[in-house]
Amino acid sequence: MSKSLRGRLLAAIFSAGVAGAFAAPACAETLADAIALAYETNPTLQAQRATQRALDENYVQARSGWRPQLSLQGSAAFTEFRSPRAARNTLIDTNGDGVPDTLIPASGNGINTVNSGSTVLNLTQPIWTGGRTAAAVSAAEGDILSGRETLRRVEAQVLLTVVQAYVDVRRDQEGVRIRQENVAVLQKQLEESKARFDVGEITRTDVAQSESRLAAAQALLQSAIAQLAVSRANYAASVGQNPGELAPVPSLAFLLPGNADDAFGIAERFSPVLRAQQFAEQASRARVAASRAERMPSLSLRGTLGFSGPVEPFDSGLYSREAQAVAVVTVPLFTGGLTTSRIRQSIERNNTDRINIETQRRAVLQTISQVWNQLVAARASIDSTAEAVRAAKIAREGTIEEQKVGLRTTLDVLNAEQELRNDELTAAAAEHDEYLAAASLLSAMGRLEAKDLIPSITQYDPKRNLRKLRFALGYVPWEEPIALVDRAVAVPPIPMSTGRPGEPPIPPGLQPPPAAASAPKK
Repeated sequence: MSKSLRGRLLAAIFSAGVAGAFAAPACAETLADAIALAYETNPTLQAQRATQRALDENYVQARSGWRPQLSLQGSAAFTEFRSPRAARNTLIDTNGDGVPDTLIPASGNGINTVNSGSTVLNLTQPIWTGGRTAAAVSAAEGDILSGRETLRRVEAQVLLTVVQAYVDVRRDQEGVRIRQENVAVLQKQLEESKARFDVGEITRTDVAQSESRLAAAQALLQSAIAQLAVSRANYAASVGQNPGELAPVPSLAFLLPGNADDAFGIAERFSPVLRAQQFAEQASRARVAASRAERMPSLSLRGTLGFSGPVEPFDSGLYSREAQAVAVVTVPLFTGGLTTSRIRQSIERNNTDRINIETQRRAVLQTISQVWNQLVAARASIDSTAEAVRAAKIAREGTIEEQKVGLRTTLDVLNAEQELRNDELTAAAAEHDEYLAAASLLSAMGRLEAKDLIPSITQYDPKRNLRKLRFALGYVPWEEPIALVDRAVAVPPIPMSTGRPGEPPIPPGLQPPPAAASAPKK
């Protein structure tokens, strides 16, 4: 079964509120509703998206090394000359080039003044940076892709928090219901015990036992209510609103793998933690090339257009104009060991990132192993607790009937009731743990995403911002051939391709690692 088909099937279950599979109220809030609201409003997720958009700017800043730089410089000066001798005409330098170019007429008092100004327009166009800019762009690409995986990880964490808050509330609501039923049954049991004591069928001890169990049950009910309040607060913090009447959770079986080996394989391809580290290593590898490119010569063109002359009195005929075009070749010869030290430093940082890939891989596999076994144990616990509840109900009913004919005591009835309630609570906890373990497994594999759970809502596209920036203000069409020349001696482009089947194409140089096969169906 393909990923898109699994996503549509799962989305149908979420959107329909598992109608037909569960008897949920028509107006009940579904898990899909909670996920959709958190996906749009959760502040942690919103902040990470903003962080990713800020990271996209690194790509634009890196590409600016291929783009022209234009600046305008203006200056104004006041100059006064005092001559102790006879006043005479004076030539002064008004544009700062060391050559007198402005005639100051002699004044009668021996004081000559002039207001001068100059304007210079500078244009610089890099032609070849020796691979420096190309390596910086490759490093920015790696950083952006690593940031996208971090965004996927944060999204999975937020969705997992929502799932946990949802099932926590449902578990605690069930716990309160069980405790309330227990209190009601024990209250009735106490009334019956008092009535039987009044007619002499039982002793005061039996009544005291009933009173003790009722008091304990009431205390446990208050604890359950408090725990539900805590879970509701956690839900509100994750989702953004207080929980209403929550519908039963839908099945996640469509996304779960068939065995642990399949889970390991999917995690190695889709885990955002592992993929982020892989991209971080590629970025640091590009920075090694950037450090080595510091040894390479560079070529640029510079153009200058300047005007200078007196400001007061203004006379355009007295202004001089200078135009200059220069080709500049810069060849690094000796940096005192700075460049070599930076190369060694970047190599060791790349070694660290490369080693950390294996560290993250082992951590991911450890997490997969843990949550897989938790899932298996929770599933087994569901079967066992369901059987325990069934048997406990039979035992309680039998004990009550036997008490009526004198074969059982009040304490036996109280114990049977307590065992039934404990088994019901254990069963509710087992269902909670099984669903949470399934969601945790999807999160560890990198498959707990809104695009899989609720594809019907508008998905946030982290690539959209970069596509907009790619040709934003500052782009010039001739940077592409300059980039081709610069890349010829730079670090090889990061090998990237589309990461998920069916995704829209990503701008060149910004594709994630090869796509993995669809997860096997369960």
